[in-house]
Amino acid sequence: MAESMLGLKRSHRAAELTEASVGSEVTLMGWVQKRRNLGSLIFVDLRDRSGLMQIMFDENSIGKEGFEKAGTLRSEFVIAVVGTLQKRGGAVNENLKTGTLEVVATQLRILSESETPPFPIEEHSQTKEEMRLKYRYLDLRRPDLQRNLILRSKVATAIRAFLSEEGFLEIETPILNKSTPEGARDYLVPSRVHPGSFYALPQSPQLFKQLLMCSGYDRYFQIAKCFRDEDLRADRQPEFTQVDMELSFVDVDDVIDVNERLLAKIFKEAIGVEVPLPIPRMTWQEAMDRFGSDKPDLRFGMELKDVSKVVEHCGFGVFTGALEQGGSVRGINAKGQGSMPRKKIDALVKLAKDFGAKGLAYLAINEDGSYKSSFTKFLTEEESKALVEAMEGEPGDLLLFAADKNKVVYDVLGNLRLELGKTLGLMDKDQYRFLWVTEFPLLEYSEEEERFVAMHHPFTMPMEEDLPYLETDPGRVRAKAYDIVLNGTELGGGSVRIFQNDVQERMFRALGFTTEQAYRQFGFLLNAFKYGVPPHAGLAYGLDRLIMLMVKADSIRDVIAFPKVKDASCLMTDAPDVVDEKQLEELHIAVTASAKDGAYEV
Repeated sequence: MAESMLGLKRSHRAAELTEASVGSEVTLMGWVQKRRNLGSLIFVDLRDRSGLMQIMFDENSIGKEGFEKAGTLRSEFVIAVVGTLQKRGGAVNENLKTGTLEVVATQLRILSESETPPFPIEEHSQTKEEMRLKYRYLDLRRPDLQRNLILRSKVATAIRAFLSEEGFLEIETPILNKSTPEGARDYLVPSRVHPGSFYALPQSPQLFKQLLMCSGYDRYFQIAKCFRDEDLRADRQPEFTQVDMELSFVDVDDVIDVNERLLAKIFKEAIGVEVPLPIPRMTWQEAMDRFGSDKPDLRFGMELKDVSKVVEHCGFGVFTGALEQGGSVRGINAKGQGSMPRKKIDALVKLAKDFGAKGLAYLAINEDGSYKSSFTKFLTEEESKALVEAMEGEPGDLLLFAADKNKVVYDVLGNLRLELGKTLGLMDKDQYRFLWVTEFPLLEYSEEEERFVAMHHPFTMPMEEDLPYLETDPGRVRAKAYDIVLNGTELGGGSVRIFQNDVQERMFRALGFTTEQAYRQFGFLLNAFKYGVPPHAGLAYGLDRLIMLMVKADSIRDVIAFPKVKDASCLMTDAPDVVDEKQLEELHIAVTASAKDGAYEV
C-alpha cells in the first residue's frame, strides 16, 4: 500500500553523495532498480536521475517491520529511504560513481507500487524501439536517455547565457502563421472564426525575425519549435527545435565569428571537447567536387577525383558518352579494398543505381599490379595506367567510377563514399570535425515546376559580383549563404538577407513571381521594408541534431523526450487521431470516406 511522504524531505539525489558525507544521515527518494535478498540482509539499488545508490536493509537498523517491508520491494517501486551513509563493507563497484558507498536504512516508505514493466529499465536497451516508444514514460527512465536530456538542458542553458552576454535578446515569435509555401510542406490549422481559412505552423521564424531587425532589435535569438510536414528519417522529425538568431549591421564573417565562439563554448562546457578555431571553410563547389556532398564528412578521406580529361578519348562509350552530354567522369579510391568480393561490389552497384546512376564502373588492382575490371577491355594499356595514376591507385586498391551529369555523379559517389566509410569503420564518433560550407548556388532549376526555386529561401542575398547574372544566367549566381556541418551532418544554415527593394524584386522575378504574387504571400515583409531596413543576416541550428552528435546517438529520437515515428505518429498517445463530429462542424470541415484505397476526403 502506498504511503505518504509527509514529514520527509529529500536531502540529496542518489549519485550526488560523496565520501565527504560519510557518517551523516541522508534521505533519498527514487525507484527500485533491483533487489537482492541475502536472508539476514537485503540490498536495493535505488535509482534517480543522477544515478544509483546501494541501500542496505538490516533488521538491527530498520527493525523487523521495516525489514519485512523491504522484502516486498519490486522493480520500479517508488520509495523514500532515511539512513546513514557509510563506506561499503563488502565489494566495491568501480564502474559506479557511488560504488564505494551505501546507505544503511533506518526508515523505509513505499510511496508507490509498480506493475512489472513490459521491458527492463536498463541502459542500451535491446527492446524493440516500437515497444519502448509505446511506453515512452518508462523508456525515459533509462539512465542513458536521462543523460541525453540532461545534456540537452545544459546546452540550452549555455546557449542562452552566451547569446545574452553577446547582446542578443530572446524574443518569442508566433506559432499560428500565414502559409508561405516556398519551402517544405506546411502543417495547416483550420480557423473556427474564419471559415475556410487556415493558419500554418512555422517551418522557421524566418519572416518574423527579419521584421524584428526592421523594428530595431539588433540581435535576436529564440529556441523555437518548428514544424515541417515531410517524410521522416533518423535526423528529421515533424516537429523539431531550432536555435534561431538574426543580427543587424553584419556580414558573413560577423555571423560566423559569433557562432564559432558559441560552438566552442557549448562543446567545452557540456562535454569537455575543445573546438579548434577558426573552423575551416569550403565553398559549395569545392565540397561537391571533393566529396560529392554539400555536407562533407571530414573524418576520413576517399575524396572524389575528376578523371574526365584522362578518359575523354578512350574507347569506353559510357565514359565518352557522358562527357559528350556535358557531364563528367569521376571516381573514388577505396584503399585496400581490391579483394572485395563480387557480391559486395554488386551491392555497391545497386546503391549507385538507387541514386540515379545507370551503372558503376570498377577497377580492382591486384597485389601483383594487374587489374580486375568491368571496363578496361575498352581501354588501351596506356589509358588504363594513366587512369590508375590519376586515382593514385596502388596494389590492393578498389577504384569506383561514375559517369553522368554532374549532379548524378556527385550524388552517386558522395553516397558511395559514405557507405564505404560506414562499412569500413572510418567514421570515428569520438572525432568532431566542423566545417563551414559557403557560396551555395542561389537558385536551382526544378524540372517539376519548370522554374528556378530558391536553394535556401527567397530572401537570401546574392554575391554582389554575381548580381549582373540574375536575369541572364540565374543558375550561375552564388548566394551569401553558409551552412555549419559536423561529421557529415548539417547542423544549421543561414545567410545574409536581401534588404534593398530593387534586389528583392529582381529575386522574385527570377523565381517566376509577379509583383502581385509576391505581395500576396510576403506583403507584410515587403511593406515593412519600405520604412528603413538595416542590413541583416542570421543562422539557425537544429538543436536535436546538435545534441544527437554530442551524445553520439544514431537518431534524434534518442534526444527528444516524446518523438514521433516514421509516419509522423506518436505510438504512446496514438496521435494523430479522429476528432468529434462537433469539433469538425465548428471548423466547417467534413471528412468523408472515399471508396478508393479506403482514403479520406476533407
